[in-house]
Amino acid sequence: MDELKGEWFETWFDTSYYHILYQNRDFTEAERFINNLLGYLDLPKNVNCLDLACGKGRHSVFINKKGFQVTGVDLSSNSIKEAKPFENETLSFDTHDMREVYKENTFDVVFNLFTSFGYFDDYDDNLKVLNSVNKMLVSEGLVVIDFMNADYTLDHLVEKEVKTLDGIDFNITKSYDGKHIFKNIDFTDQGKEFHFQEKVQAIKKEEFETLLEKTGFEIQNIYGDFSLAPFNKKESDRLIIIAKKK
Repeated sequence: MDELKGEWFETWFDTSYYHILYQNRDFTEAERFINNLLGYLDLPKNVNCLDLACGKGRHSVFINKKGFQVTGVDLSSNSIKEAKPFENETLSFDTHDMREVYKENTFDVVFNLFTSFGYFDDYDDNLKVLNSVNKMLVSEGLVVIDFMNADYTLDHLVEKEVKTLDGIDFNITKSYDGKHIFKNIDFTDQGKEFHFQEKVQAIKKEEFETLLEKTGFEIQNIYGDFSLAPFNKKESDRLIIIAKKK
């Protein structure tokens, strides 16, 4: 059984299997969400944006095409390697741990999109991330966090399913231990058995409010889906928070 060592997000995100499993993500919906978001924020064109945990940079590229200066950072060196060819005078990518400060007092907006938060075992790491975001923002800069609505996700948790992609049967089981949502992924490829696990803290709205208050932010708005409808604890599938640096 092959299982790469290290923190799960350092290993799983760097494998080809991660990109096979998630190849059918709805990027049209994602771009529609970013359009809605940028329309709401009504940013001047000279703002400097950071896409924190940018993956392969698809959303950084989309934000950049809207006329904004964008830096995308991610811990996955393989993802950044794939993003690098898209660089231009106003778009750059770099490998970076979101718990650390990248550039102080530099960015007008920090985007953290599509549940790219709560990966760590230590809850205090969430404070490290947000403290770093605060330091990277200019005065009264904005952070946009798009996370799953943990209450809704737990109510609709699919415990077992099989997804077949590129001839590989991905056997997926999900569970909750009171703190993390676990997603175990087992499959066989070319005669080898593989096991990977995703683990994300089920951070709820009230916890985010506390985390943001502790790290020097004031919440401006909270939305519940990609069309920016009002948040509803039981019905919204997303938790989208826009907060300003105090």
